[in-house]
Amino acid sequence: MKISADYDRCEGHGLCAEQAPAIFELDDDAELVHHFDGSDIPPEQLAAARAAVTACPVAALRELP
Repeated sequence: MKISADYDRCEGHGLCAEQAPAIFELDDDAELVHHFDGSDIPPEQLAAARAAVTACPVAALRELP
């Protein structure tokens, strides 16, 4: 599974980073950093990744097959 991030839509709330800190973080400028952008999420991180997608208040994250 992959997660697509819409960087233009992201408002830097950081809820994704709280749910999945191994996958997402905000940099010093509150810009989203997606550590697996374009890559498959490791199996052990799938639940956290799905929680992050659900937690995003502006729907900037989307699960891809």
